[in-house]
Amino acid sequence: MASMHDEISEILLDQVADWLTKSSLAGDDLETMVRGFCERLAAAGLPLARVHLSFSMLHPLYDALGFTWERGRGIEVEGLRKKDGLPSERFLRSPYYHLLNHKLEHLRRRIDPAVPSEFPIFDDLKLMGVTDYMAFVHPFGGGTSQGMIGSWSTDRATGFSESMIAALLRIQNHLAVATKMAVLNKLADNMLTTYLGSDAGKRVLNGQIKRGEGDTIRAALVMGDMRGSTRLAETAGREGYIDVLNQFFDAVAAPFNRFGGQILSFLGDGFLAVYPCERHRAPSAIACQAALSAALKANARVAELNRKRQQHGAGEIRYGIGLHVGNVMFGNVGLSDRLTFSAFGSAVNEVQRLQLLTKKYPYQLVASKEFANYCGGDGWLTLGRERLAGVRQKLTVLSPDLTDAAVVDDDVGAGEAHDRMSDAEQVMILHRDRDRLHLPVAGQQELL
Repeated sequence: MASMHDEISEILLDQVADWLTKSSLAGDDLETMVRGFCERLAAAGLPLARVHLSFSMLHPLYDALGFTWERGRGIEVEGLRKKDGLPSERFLRSPYYHLLNHKLEHLRRRIDPAVPSEFPIFDDLKLMGVTDYMAFVHPFGGGTSQGMIGSWSTDRATGFSESMIAALLRIQNHLAVATKMAVLNKLADNMLTTYLGSDAGKRVLNGQIKRGEGDTIRAALVMGDMRGSTRLAETAGREGYIDVLNQFFDAVAAPFNRFGGQILSFLGDGFLAVYPCERHRAPSAIACQAALSAALKANARVAELNRKRQQHGAGEIRYGIGLHVGNVMFGNVGLSDRLTFSAFGSAVNEVQRLQLLTKKYPYQLVASKEFANYCGGDGWLTLGRERLAGVRQKLTVLSPDLTDAAVVDDDVGAGEAHDRMSDAEQVMILHRDRDRLHLPVAGQQELL
């Protein structure tokens, strides 16, 4: 029979469950939901010292989001990139691995500082004064790999009571329902942002989904294209070609997806990026200068890439970039039941033709005079006057003088910071791939 000190208020737990429902209906993100849930659960009287929750995420770049809450310290978030390879030794010796490997729903252990730790994480928990630990797996159902996995820890001298465990199991179900909705919302946002771009994705999520809906905006425009891709596709094979294409996009296209720019679409081995701005000189100048800065970074990055490729006996990657500024239509086009969100109009056609001029001139970067003027007009090489198809008047085309160009690539390390494998990722990758990987059972290796 539970003592008075073990009793958990059903009324307060109902309040936490009601808050989860309201948070889910409000469309709160996972971090807001998990932080609010942990704080409210502790405030309801559950003596929690630490909560860890991980959620599998359908995302081209990320496999999992992990949250660790500690009483008095708040929450720490992990959301790191995928990385090939088997899980780490530490994870293989973790309670989560034990749960998944044995297809268990729960695992409970009392933590005694005088007893050697069964799992390495228990050494960290001992330093926190944790006395009792309970891990769990909670699939979201539907036969998918999406779900929640986590653990509850307490530093209460006598550990979790039966009523506390009952309360945690009960509230865990409410948490799974609420967070599944948050995960689904995040999935939709992830997919649209990844495949449409940040701004276009937000527009679609906000309901701009009818054919013909859109805006006319002013923007600095960038069109990039890899040279020699047809021959490469014929000689390198499918995987080799895709690998080189991704190297090209990482080096050349990535700088245009930051600092106000967004890659609107990939067109085979090319891409279109825009830097939206107001229809005044000052914002137009800011957009054009940001696009030029990204172009200089791209030039430096591909030079470094080619240096590394040369060391491995691989061929040089060549490319061309057109730079322009103008008014474009920005919105939905296509069929009534199959749309794409893109930019179109005369300025888009012109930047595409400027990019093609890099085949005529021995320069990778070709810009219109209007674009160059917004960048200050100095430090440019005039290439000539060209009549672009569909444009009545000839345009003066220029290329930036790269002789003394000093480029600071502040994107370096931006991707590398995400390349390490988090515990949260390993949890969900193993959850997803455990049957395919044929990982050993506990008796086949030492688990401390």
